[in-house]
Amino acid sequence: MTGIVFDIKRFAIHDGPGIRTSIFLKGCPLSCWWCHNPESQKKGIEHLRFKFKGSLSIGWETTAEELLIEVEKDRPFYEQSNGGITFTGGEPVLQAKFLMETAKLFKQKNFHLCLDTTGYTAPKIFQEVSQYIDLFLFDLKHLDDDYHKKYTGVSNKLILKNLEYLVETKKEVHIRFPLIPNINDQANHLENLAEYLSSLKYINNIFILPYHKIAQGKYEQLNFENKMNGIQEPTKDEVENTKFFFEKSGFNVKIGG
Repeated sequence: MTGIVFDIKRFAIHDGPGIRTSIFLKGCPLSCWWCHNPESQKKGIEHLRFKFKGSLSIGWETTAEELLIEVEKDRPFYEQSNGGITFTGGEPVLQAKFLMETAKLFKQKNFHLCLDTTGYTAPKIFQEVSQYIDLFLFDLKHLDDDYHKKYTGVSNKLILKNLEYLVETKKEVHIRFPLIPNINDQANHLENLAEYLSSLKYINNIFILPYHKIAQGKYEQLNFENKMNGIQEPTKDEVENTKFFFEKSGFNVKIGG
């Protein structure tokens, strides 16, 4: 079986505990306005044309065995730092069969596995994948379903259902909350989000991911529509105030990965 990967980042320190290797699987069912990797959204290998760099292939086919050879190179760093492997994307669960085959092989080699996920997939598939994962880095973008559809292109109902399944089965979950000005940073939304997460057991950790313009040049180079034009990055005070709010609600909060 083969899967499509578009990047492998070694010595990653923001994708779970310790030093990790992050494997980026191509394809995502969401189309978030603030997406930092718009070239990753389509599942297949793409040949994209940049304005000043010519054409570039995004993605390549690989196997679980080939990925194992790659990640084994840094095993001493994982062991020294309590790190491991993180599957990210895109949305890794979009390639569920390949993800499960790879994760199963990696678990046989005693690697600690994280899944950075939107949670948007059929519950049956998500539950099958979850048996191989040690830690979920779970993106939670907006509680209001209408706003979620507007800004990501999909409903949040499957997402919340899968998050609640992880809590019910006592999986370790870290919430990743992208702080997007004028979209999900309103006081009433933050209050609703804190109330919802407080109602779930075992959710203690929130990572705030402030919106930044790092991908703006990528949209221009690829001639992709950038729906975030004119949206400013949150100020340092706004980020700190959001952190303080969640801390007051009883959560352990960090800024960034």
